[in-house]
Amino acid sequence: MGAGSRVNEQAFTISPDLDWSVQRVVVAGAGITGKAVAHALARRGATVHVVDQGLTPGSALKAEFETAGFIADDDELGAVVEASLMVVSPGWRPDAPVMKAAETLQVPVLGELDVAWILQQQRGQGPTWLALTGTNGKTTAVTMAESMLVAAGRRALAVGNVGRSIVEAIDARDPYEVLALELSSFQLHRSHLMRPFASAVLNVAPDHLDWHGDFAEYRADKARILERTTNACIYRAEEPITRQLIEQADVADGCRAVGTTLGIPALGEIGVVDGLILDRAFEDTRREQATELATVDDLVDQAAHTIANALTASALVRSTGVDPSAIRAGLRDWKPQPHRMTVVATIDQVTWVDDSKATNPHAAAASLASFDDIVWIAGGLAKGAEFDELVTRAASRLRAVIVLGTDRDQVVAAVRRHAPDVPVIDVDDAENGAVNLMQAVVEAARRHAVAGTTVLLAPACASMDRFRDYHERGQLFAEIVVRNQS
Repeated sequence: MGAGSRVNEQAFTISPDLDWSVQRVVVAGAGITGKAVAHALARRGATVHVVDQGLTPGSALKAEFETAGFIADDDELGAVVEASLMVVSPGWRPDAPVMKAAETLQVPVLGELDVAWILQQQRGQGPTWLALTGTNGKTTAVTMAESMLVAAGRRALAVGNVGRSIVEAIDARDPYEVLALELSSFQLHRSHLMRPFASAVLNVAPDHLDWHGDFAEYRADKARILERTTNACIYRAEEPITRQLIEQADVADGCRAVGTTLGIPALGEIGVVDGLILDRAFEDTRREQATELATVDDLVDQAAHTIANALTASALVRSTGVDPSAIRAGLRDWKPQPHRMTVVATIDQVTWVDDSKATNPHAAAASLASFDDIVWIAGGLAKGAEFDELVTRAASRLRAVIVLGTDRDQVVAAVRRHAPDVPVIDVDDAENGAVNLMQAVVEAARRHAVAGTTVLLAPACASMDRFRDYHERGQLFAEIVVRNQS
C-alpha cells in the first residue's frame, strides 16, 4: 500500500445518526485536534482512548489526559483492537501501522472534518462552511476572509490548519455564523462527508510527496475540498490546474464556478483594473457593470500573491452575500501572519526578511521573485520536492546561498546545476542546537550581503529536522538579527 492509499473506506458509510454513547473511539494524536475531538466525543458519551507516542508512562501529557478522565497511552495497536471507531489527527500517515491495523480489523476511520460535520448535523443547525485549500497562501486567504466577515458583523472564525480546532468551533457556547476553514491535504485525505457552502483552491504545486506518494495523489486530495459544494467553487485564472479540478468535481446541483484574476475580470470573475478590485460574479448587474469591492492600496502588503489571495477571500465571502463595504474594511483591518514575508530589520542598507513559512519551493518562488539581490537561506526537510525550477527562475537574483538542514544537498545540487557562479555556504552542523545553528546562518549571511541586498529566509523546506517548527525557525532568525544589530 503506497503512502497515498486510502485506509478503510467504511468512513463513507457513517451517518449523522451515529450514536456516540455506544462507541469506543480511539483518538490518534494528542495535539490540538486530538484534544478537541476527545473532549467533544466524551461529552456525548463515547468511551475515548487517546493514543500518541508522546503519551509515555509518567509524561505530563499522559497525566493531563488521564486527569481529564481519558484512557491515554502510547499503545496504538493495542487500542485499535478494542475500537469501534478511530479518529485520526491530520499528520498521521496513511501507511502508519495503526492505520494498517484499522484496515485489517475493519475499524472505520474518520478525520476531524467528518467528525465536525457529523456533530453539526446532529445539532440540527450550525455555521456556514467556507472551505479553502492550496499549496501556498491558505492562512493569508482564510484570515482575510475572517476579517471581512467580522467587518460585516458576522460572528465568524478561521479554523482548521490555521491552528484552531473545527470541532471546538462547532461546540462553541456562543455559536458561530460562518467558519472559514483552512484545509491541508492531510485533512482532506480523510474528508468524505462535508458539504461546504463555498470552496476554493488557491493553487496546487508539488508538496508533501513523501506523505502522499506522488503528485497525482496529492492533487486528488486537494480536489476533495470541492466535492458536494453547494453554492460556489472558486478557482484562479492564473492557475489552470485549479479550473481543471473544478471542471472534474462532483458538486451539488446549482453550484457555479467563480474565477479570480489579477487582470480584467470576465463575466463570473473577480479581478483587478487600474488598482481597483472589481466583482463581476455576485451582483445581479454583473452582465452590465462591475462592482468595486476595494483597492489594492487597501492592502498593507501589495505583492502579487497577496492580491491574488485577497481576490479568493473576497469571492468566498461574497458568496454569502456580504456587502462590498465589508470587503474593503476587512482588507484594511487584515494584518499579515508572522513569518510570512516579514521585514525583521534594515541594517547598513541590508534588509533582513523572515519568510520561514515558505516551507516548499512554490512558496519560496514567490518570495524570491520579490527581490533583486538576494542572500538566500534555504534547506531543511524537502518532503519529496525538487528545486531545479526554483533555482533556475531565481538564479540571476542570487548573490549567495546559505544552506542548512537534512536535505540541503538537494538545494546545493540544484544551485550547482543552474547557478554555478553563486557561492554556496553550508553552515549546518547536526551537533549544533537550533540557536547556534541560526547564529551561524546569520553570520554567514552578513559576510556575503552588501548595501541593497535582501537576506531572505525562505527555506523551501520544512523545519522539523533542526527546529521545533517554522515558527521557531523564523523567531530565532529575527531575534538573532535584531540582537546582533544592538
